[in-house]
Amino acid sequence: MIKRFAYCMGFLSTLCQPVSAADGELGIELNKLEPAEAACRAYLVFENRTQTEYRSLKLDLVMFGNDGVIIKRLAVEGGPLAKDKTSVKLFEITDVTCDRIGRVLMNDVISCEDAMGARQNCADEVVTSSRSAVSFFK
Repeated sequence: MIKRFAYCMGFLSTLCQPVSAADGELGIELNKLEPAEAACRAYLVFENRTQTEYRSLKLDLVMFGNDGVIIKRLAVEGGPLAKDKTSVKLFEITDVTCDRIGRVLMNDVISCEDAMGARQNCADEVVTSSRSAVSFFK
């Protein structure tokens, strides 16, 4: 499988074109971050181009500050995800302001289930990209 990614930084982010998922891949795009009281709200776009309907897809995400130091680690649920469907999921990064986040790592897929139960190696199907000035990678 060819690894594809989009990397956006600072003023170049307007030139960045996020990578769409190809057939057999699950694209996860960091679409935007926005302030939300004492938190930062993240919008993730899931483009499921696999033949799998995911009941659960729990991601281990790590936020790095602008200085490269880890500032937060979160487990977020991306499921359910229908096959051949694009979905938007929101989550709050509490106690962190958006301007402190320099990049986001999809560290792993903690759990992954379809109609048959638990699946293995779901992280291999994921292609990450970012439409934000904050990079999203695995």
